[in-house]
Amino acid sequence: MKLSHAAFAALFVLPLAACGSGTPETAEEAAEAAPADYERGPHNGRMLRDGTFAIEVTIFEDRVPPEYRVYAYRDDKPIDPATVNLTIQLKRLDGEVNTFQFRPEQDYLRGNATVIEPHSFDVSVAAREGDRRHTWQFASYEGRVTIPAEAARAAGMQIENVGPANLAETIELVGRVELDPSATAQVGAKFPGRVVSAGPNVGQHVRAGQELARVESSESMQVYAITSPISGVVLERRTNVGDVAGSGPIYVIADPARTMAVFPIFPRDMEKVRSGQPVQLGVIDGERTIASRIVNFQSAADPVTGALQARAPLPNRDGFWRAGMAVQGVVTVESRRVPLAVRTEALQPFRDFTVVFAQVGNTYEVRMLELGTRNPEWTEVLGGIKPGQAYVAKGSYVIKADIEKSGASHDH
Repeated sequence: MKLSHAAFAALFVLPLAACGSGTPETAEEAAEAAPADYERGPHNGRMLRDGTFAIEVTIFEDRVPPEYRVYAYRDDKPIDPATVNLTIQLKRLDGEVNTFQFRPEQDYLRGNATVIEPHSFDVSVAAREGDRRHTWQFASYEGRVTIPAEAARAAGMQIENVGPANLAETIELVGRVELDPSATAQVGAKFPGRVVSAGPNVGQHVRAGQELARVESSESMQVYAITSPISGVVLERRTNVGDVAGSGPIYVIADPARTMAVFPIFPRDMEKVRSGQPVQLGVIDGERTIASRIVNFQSAADPVTGALQARAPLPNRDGFWRAGMAVQGVVTVESRRVPLAVRTEALQPFRDFTVVFAQVGNTYEVRMLELGTRNPEWTEVLGGIKPGQAYVAKGSYVIKADIEKSGASHDH
């Protein structure tokens, strides 16, 4: 997706405007600058200058939660941090404002709170040393992009709000289709005798009461009809004219509309999968799905694998399912209501985090999440985003790709 120059420019870590008056640079000036354009100090932080006075702003996060550490200079020489009174204010994309006060510690001023991710905000700095006051304002963005609404719609992006969801723990199974044993009939002769006629062939449909064959009884020499007890399809025909019908079946009839999905349940899942649990049945790598429930288990386990066979009805009115076909099942083993959740497909990797992209107007920005239970549809959120926040539920890869193209980085 092609974005405007201004949209891509919003991704960049914008340079500071260092001035005693505190006047911020314009958006146009900020958009033209690259992340490396600002001056770095001895601690690799951002240098803010006002005449001969300067401070170096760093976010320190080596084995500690991110915190501000600021160094003060006069004529580029370190000065006692106790002589500087410092305040930093951060304004975030959603309007939240964080204010940090500082106290001297060793050779720097240390902020009084953690700098919460993402480190993406408009920054206002005020420093007082003696009777002199110095102010600066600059933008420091990461993981942020602006996309026009029309372009977002064209890319297929969909927006939802973070909120409660029913989170189901599921187990995926792969099994096969079998005919329902209760919908199968083995039809034999009432009395032994010679077969004088045989009608339907394998694959033909028959109705309940339809004649299948006629047999001449060996005892009475009378000819009688053998009829189908059910409507269905001829699975097996085991006789022809002239054969002698004995005690075994001569036809096997089954109702193809009544099939079963049969799955092996291995020992690791036996404590979770129970009769009565809902299961979503479908074609492997296909679109067709149907809801069902586990109805029973085979009484004996497989002697080699230890697996039990679980069965679930598989309605088959259109005859799509055939015995022996592979079938996929997703069993819901537990379901609970969680206060905050996001769509699982919305999650993207960003730096060392798993994130979603919050939406504020036409601007999108990373939100680093603390996650709980996950299933294919929903993922529980334990922290990192506010309830009700709009986020990109579908098409989040578009945002990630734009941020990666722009080179927006974690920079302080």
